[in-house]
Amino acid sequence: MPIRFRSAPLEEPFAFDSVGNHWNQERIIRQNGHHYYHFLLSEKGQGCVEIHGKTYTLSENEGILTAPFIAHTYFPKDGEWITAFATITGTIESSISQILGNRPIIFTSKAQGERIRTLLDAAMKQYEHPPTDAKLLSVCCYRLLMELADGVYTHDLRSEPLYLRYVAPTLQEIELHYSEPLTVAGLCQKVYVTPQYLSRLFKRFLGYSVYEYVTVYRIMRAKELLLTEPHLEVQEVAQRNGFEDASHFIEIFKKTVRTTPGAFRKEN
Repeated sequence: MPIRFRSAPLEEPFAFDSVGNHWNQERIIRQNGHHYYHFLLSEKGQGCVEIHGKTYTLSENEGILTAPFIAHTYFPKDGEWITAFATITGTIESSISQILGNRPIIFTSKAQGERIRTLLDAAMKQYEHPPTDAKLLSVCCYRLLMELADGVYTHDLRSEPLYLRYVAPTLQEIELHYSEPLTVAGLCQKVYVTPQYLSRLFKRFLGYSVYEYVTVYRIMRAKELLLTEPHLEVQEVAQRNGFEDASHFIEIFKKTVRTTPGAFRKEN
């Protein structure tokens, strides 16, 4: 049951924080979700995934990706369940949401699962004879994201009128102006709906309220800045990502990532 964790400094645009295969899967409960994008693939047997109040079954070569901080549980359905998995990060981690069309959950077909399984097996072989080739692993990670970008998902957001009319323009506004003062009320004025209604739509399509999405997006951009500009003071990182002050930024960062900005930078 091999599993590998990233041990080298984070220098590549995309990277596996962890990757494993041939894993005898037990029950996993993540009430606060995972810190990174998490992909789970069924290699053998069947497993159940509980997310957003629904239960899905993964059969052989079927997979699911969950965005950071999306609460979920998974467990074997009947008997042994063998899985492969990966968590994805990188110096431009904040771009992953755009690559994946801002979808918090993505299911992959069996054909895609077979291709992703080959990618994960190739990544695991890289660890058999260290030192690993970080650039090759980054390319492997990018290819995985490209497979997921074409993944099957429960709602085709591009055909949802409410998503296109209210959520998509709000996402664009957040991504363009996350470094500036943003309020839920101000974002709602842009699309002419109440804060309560827009947050319900965000919860429905993305799994976050508007405020939660703004916070998660800012934290992802802050993580990127902490790594790409290592000499930048935490105060400056906070200001560039729309936080009022360093203490508020550190508090939110620690609550979200479960470590301080300084410790995150040092560990990575």
